[in-house]
Amino acid sequence: MRALVLFVCLSVGCLAQKPQRCKSPPLLTGSFSVSTANEKLMAFAKYSYDALGKRIRLREVGSFKKKTFHTDVLLLYKLGVMYKINNRNRTCCKKRLGAHFHPLEIPRNASLLGQVVLGSSSGPGQGLLVNTWAGELRMKKGSAKYMATVTEFGCIPVSTLFHTDKSGWVVTSFFNNVMGLVNPHQFIPPKFCKDAKLEIEDGEDPVTFYSSF
Repeated sequence: MRALVLFVCLSVGCLAQKPQRCKSPPLLTGSFSVSTANEKLMAFAKYSYDALGKRIRLREVGSFKKKTFHTDVLLLYKLGVMYKINNRNRTCCKKRLGAHFHPLEIPRNASLLGQVVLGSSSGPGQGLLVNTWAGELRMKKGSAKYMATVTEFGCIPVSTLFHTDKSGWVVTSFFNNVMGLVNPHQFIPPKFCKDAKLEIEDGEDPVTFYSSF
């Protein structure tokens, strides 16, 4: 009986600890959905994330302004390039990557909104303890508001809300996340990309993570 009381006290003590800002695992594989409040964009993507090598691979299908699209992009931040890959036509578009790599983490200036259990706390395995943070980021043009939800244990991304004057609210929901890289070869450009030349157009801004969607 005393052991049971001690276990309950320890459990309550763990839940009562103040959530800390955190950084997600450096290697992740999973999927996410993206949608906008104005209903112009709805997409589903599979991703591979490598914070150590500063690499991201996205394979996405969705609709934008009622037009269906398929996208396969490889972002290599250390090289400062992005490959837009078309496996069907075996063609490759190579462009400059203009933004710095930003790891999946809760920024230092983020404020805690609260800690909740998704699902149920009535029994083991019925719920997920998550923390929601909010803040504001300075952008090249103006600022952006965000709200990010991550798991209390592991700092695995659950969802993000991102707002700019240009795009409005963008909602991203993560699912089927796995720690580690299921297929490390995802970060190697296909052979037909070997001879791809860097495309630079006058007046064109370098590609960023968000503009690649």
